[in-house]
Amino acid sequence: MDEREHRGVVGWCRLLFTDILFPGAADTDTRVRRLSLLLVLLLPAVLLYPTRGFHLLEPDEGRYAQIPKEMLQNGSWVVPTLQGEPYLDKPPLMYWLTALSYRAFGVSPESARLVPALCVHFTILAVYLIGRRSVGERSAFWAAMLLSVAPGFVSVARLLLLDGLLVLCVTTSVLCGFEAVRTGTLKRGWWVAAAVASGLGFLTKGPISEVLLFVPLWVYGFLMRGGGAFLANGRREPAGVTTLSLDAQAAHTQSEPSGVRVSHQPAHAGRSPAAVVRWYWYLAFFGVVFAVNLPWYVAIYFREPQFLKYFFWEHNVMRFLQPFDHLQPIWYYVPILLGGLLPGTFLLAAYFWRLIRSAPGDSANRSSAGGFWLLTGAWCVFFFSCSGSKLPTYVLPAYPFLCLAVGEFVARTKWNTAFRTRALIGGMAALVMMAHYVAVPWYARERSPFGRPELVERFVSDPDVAVVCFPRNCDSLAFYHDRSDMRNVRTKSVNQLMVDCHHRPRTVILFTHHDSLQGFKNTLPPSLEIVETSTLKRKGKSSILDKFAGATPWGLCDVAVVVPKYHVPPRDGAE
Repeated sequence: MDEREHRGVVGWCRLLFTDILFPGAADTDTRVRRLSLLLVLLLPAVLLYPTRGFHLLEPDEGRYAQIPKEMLQNGSWVVPTLQGEPYLDKPPLMYWLTALSYRAFGVSPESARLVPALCVHFTILAVYLIGRRSVGERSAFWAAMLLSVAPGFVSVARLLLLDGLLVLCVTTSVLCGFEAVRTGTLKRGWWVAAAVASGLGFLTKGPISEVLLFVPLWVYGFLMRGGGAFLANGRREPAGVTTLSLDAQAAHTQSEPSGVRVSHQPAHAGRSPAAVVRWYWYLAFFGVVFAVNLPWYVAIYFREPQFLKYFFWEHNVMRFLQPFDHLQPIWYYVPILLGGLLPGTFLLAAYFWRLIRSAPGDSANRSSAGGFWLLTGAWCVFFFSCSGSKLPTYVLPAYPFLCLAVGEFVARTKWNTAFRTRALIGGMAALVMMAHYVAVPWYARERSPFGRPELVERFVSDPDVAVVCFPRNCDSLAFYHDRSDMRNVRTKSVNQLMVDCHHRPRTVILFTHHDSLQGFKNTLPPSLEIVETSTLKRKGKSSILDKFAGATPWGLCDVAVVVPKYHVPPRDGAE
C-alpha cells in the first residue's frame, strides 16, 4: 500500500484487514475426504432424523403444522389459511414443502419436522462441500463438525419453524455468492446459484436473504481493493509476509510444529481482489429472484390485495424500526450465541485471543476467506441486534459463517490434532444426543396441550361442538384432532364471543393465558353459565417440575363449557 492509501480511516481499515488481521493464504487442499464426508453425513443424521416425533410445541410448531395441513386438505396452494382464515404473515415456501412431506409420508409431526431436519443437514453439507473451496477441506470439515453439535443451531433449527429453511437458503446463497467473486473474476454459474438460493430465501421469509448476502460481499470487495505491497508483476503481497522459494518451503516444512497445517503456496496466492460485479449482473441476479417469487406474489395480490402492505411494511420494515412485539435489548444475542455455539465458543474465544495477540507467524494462518466468514457472521449478529424485535431463532444464519471462521482457525493451528478438540466435539455430540432422544421429548410432552389428552380430548373431539380459543390460538390441538374450525377470539372481541355463545347450545372455550378464565368469569352475563371446567395446571404448589416445564402447557391453561340459560336460535349464516 503506498503512502496515499495509508491515509484516512478507509485506508487504515483496508490495511488492518488485508495486512494485519488476515494476510495469509487459504489452504489449497480442497479434496473431499471419504471419512470426513462420511462423518458429515452420519453425525447430523443420527442427531436429527430418529427424533422427530415429539409433541408439537405451541405456538409456532402447532401453527406451522396446521397451515400446510389445511393447504393440503383444501387444495389452496396460493392463500395459506389457519383455522380456515387467511394467514398472511409469511410467504409460503415452508408450507408448500411441509404439505408435500404430508402427501408423501402422511400427516404427522414426524413428516412435518422432516423438512427442517433436512434443511439443517443440507446446511451442514453445504458448509463442508462448498466451504472447502474457499478455506480448504480441513477447515470446512471442522466447521461442519462444530455446526453439527452446536445446540443453538442443530437443536433449534430442526424445530418446525421457518428459520431452518431460511438458514439453508441464506447459507447457500452466501457460499455461492462468495465463490462467484472471491477469485477476482466473476463466475457466472455460482452467481446464478446464489440468486436462486436468495430467491428461495425471499419466498421463505422475505428480503432478509438479500440483506445478509450483499452487505458482507460489498464490504469484503471494498476492503480487498487495498492493502499489501505491490509485487513486480502488479499483484499485492501482504506486508510482512514473504514468498518462500521451494527450498525455503521445504526447510519451513521440516520446522513446522506437528499437526499444524500451513499452506505452502506463495503468501499472495488466492489474495486477488474480489471481482467487480457489473450492474447488468445485478439485474440478472434480481431477475432470477423475481422469477422465483413473482408468480406467487402476483397470485396472492389478486386473492388478498392487503398482503403486500401487511407483509412488507408491517412485518419487515416496521418490525425492524418500530417493533410491536418481542422487544429485547441490543445485547440480547450475546448470551444466546455464547451458549448456542458450544463447544465452538471456547474455540472462538481462542481465535479472538490470537487476533488480539498477533504473535509472529500467527497471521500467516489467517486467510482473507476466513476473514470474510468472520465478517459475515458478525454482520448477521449486528443486523439482528439492531432490530428492536428479537427472538432466539433470528440469529441462526450467523452460526454457519462463524463456524467456518473458527474451522479455519482449528485446522491451521495445534487444535487440529489436539485430543481436546475431538473431546469437546464428542462430548457435545453426546449431550445433544441425550437432549434430542430424552430431554426434548419429555419437555415437549409436559408443555404440549396434547401432553395430557385425558384432560382435553373429550372437549374437542366432537366436530359438532364449537371450540373457541381465547385469547390466543391453540393450533396443536386442532392438528391432532383434525379440526380447522377452532376460531380464535382476542380480548377486544370478548363481547362478540358472549353474543355468539347465546346462539349455540354449547361452546367449548380453550383459555390460553393463566388468568383468562377468571377474567372471563368476571364479565360473564347472567344469561350464560359455565357448566364444566377443566384445568391443566398441575396440582399442588410450585414445584421443581414447574420451574423446568412450567405450571401449565404452552398455549393452554383451562377449558370451560359455556351454555346459554335461554337458547337463541342461530342467525342466518351464523355458526
